[in-house]
This record gives sequence, C-alpha cells and structure tokens, in this order.
Amino acid sequence: MSRIGKMPIAIPAGVTVDIAENNKVTVKGPKGTLERVLPKEMELKLEGAELVVGRPNDLKKMKSLHGLTRTLINNMVIGVSNGYEKKLEVNGVGYRAQKSGKKLTLNLGYSHPVEMEDPDGIETVVDGNIITVKGIDKEKVGQFAAEIRDKRRPEPYKGKGIKYADEVIRRKEGKTGKK
Repeated sequence: MSRIGKMPIAIPAGVTVDIAENNKVTVKGPKGTLERVLPKEMELKLEGAELVVGRPNDLKKMKSLHGLTRTLINNMVIGVSNGYEKKLEVNGVGYRAQKSGKKLTLNLGYSHPVEMEDPDGIETVVDGNIITVKGIDKEKVGQFAAEIRDKRRPEPYKGKGIKYADEVIRRKEGKTGKK
C-alpha cells in the first residue's frame, strides 16, 4: 500500500471539499477556490472532517496515481487555507527588482529591463533584493518563481543572478595566474 496514498487528508475548519462526477474536486477556503479533475479510477470518500483516497487494484499505474491524487488534494487544501509562497534573492552589483501595479521589472545586467506580468492568482512582492511570489496554487507559484529565476540564473563564480532564498550555490574557484 502507498504510504502517502493511505494517509487521510485532514480538512481544517472553514474549508469545504466537494467531489462531483468524474472525480472533479472543488476545494473552497478562506483564501479562495481551487478546482481540479483527478484520475477517475481513484475512489475519493469524505469521512467527517477527513478525505480518504483509495485505489481499485494493485496495478503499477494505480499505485502511482494513488499517492499523486492524495498529494494533489492535500496541496489544494493547504493552498486555500494557508497559501503558498516562494522567496527569491537578486544578487549582483546593479541588479534590481521593482514592482509597479501587476508588472515586475528586473534590471539584470542586460541592455534592457526585463518586464514580467503577474499571472492570475499570483502576487509578487518586492522588498529590497528579495522577491516573494505568493498564491494559493502550489503549481502556479512554483512555475512563476522558476520563470523569474530563469531570467538570470545564479552563476558559480561570483554567485550573481536570481536564486531561491533556500538555494545553495556551488561556488567554483576562479582562474589562477601563470607560474
């Protein structure tokens, strides 16, 4: 049995979970609403303040979908109750981030400023050299943070670029002189 799949999902107060036909799950909470169509083979059962995910048989595909389905629903429940956020750091001389309205402007040593628009349901906050990406959908928050980081990845010699706040950059030694 899948260790993650068999764990019940605790539904906190203020969060409602609706399961429609074809396993369309709608999760409503204080921060918003998320919907997702999950694999129809999985058996979803609401038992009081818990949701249990079951699988019909032990085929390899069903085993892999079991844990995935449980994790996706759990991420939705956490998202509508607490929300998700990722922090990015901008490191480098002259590298800056500015926010105006829904537009994030990054000065990253290119000949032009890089402008990015906040997608629906995602909010970015700039505080000095730290960019915080917030939202209720874990997938969208992670994707947008990765897109921001891709504009100028951290390089291994000086560590310049945009990195996740918890990321450790493996540094390299520079060139050595002639002997």
